[in-house]
Amino acid sequence: MIRHMLTSALIAGCAAGLLAALLHFAFVQKYILLGEEYETGAAVHFAGAAPQTGDHAATGTTEAAHDHSTHDHGEAASSFTRNAWTAVFFGLVYVAYTLILVAGFGLARVYGRVITAREGLLWGIAGFAAFQLAPAMGLAPELPGTVAADLGARQLWWAGTAAATAVGLGLIAYGRGVPMVAVAVLLLAAPHLIGAPELEGFSGVAPPEVAAAFAARVLGVGLAVWALLGWVAGYVWAKEAAKPA
Repeated sequence: MIRHMLTSALIAGCAAGLLAALLHFAFVQKYILLGEEYETGAAVHFAGAAPQTGDHAATGTTEAAHDHSTHDHGEAASSFTRNAWTAVFFGLVYVAYTLILVAGFGLARVYGRVITAREGLLWGIAGFAAFQLAPAMGLAPELPGTVAADLGARQLWWAGTAAATAVGLGLIAYGRGVPMVAVAVLLLAAPHLIGAPELEGFSGVAPPEVAAAFAARVLGVGLAVWALLGWVAGYVWAKEAAKPA
């Protein structure tokens, strides 16, 4: 069983990590880099006011774009190193997530549930809902420079939300009877009724349009990656289960 779980986790986690890195570089990273420019003051926005014409009409975004076109070799090397570590980080994170997923496969197997690629896909989407979508309803993905509540309180709320959502979805999928469904609904709603830690007011150095685009793309990429993760994990799990002992 342990070898079975590790094989599924490594293959599916590496595949998901590779897709996550590719989609991140294609759709998300430019917003992170832009957010860092606003954070450092290299770029500024006008809080909805139209910029003046003249020599100073160009926004900080345009200036930042010009700066990017003049990167020297040292900056290129730094960018390569950053991208390489980003890819490694995604691989490690999604292997860890897949270990949690296949542990669920193992538990389902104990209760007589057969996990296939199709079942794995549904589990992957449920994983996305538990670990990204539900927490994002209270703690949206944050651009660099975003002011937020205490880190420890946010981490605790995130962990509680992920656990409650995962258990709630599991009860809806595999539970029997109205009481199970009622408990599931309560678990799904509880973290949001309690509420995520938040500041008294809102502030940020980047335009809200950039933050909104960043959050939307993070969630879109997350859905695609979790779907692949679940499908591959379920496929490998089924293949391993079909092998003679």
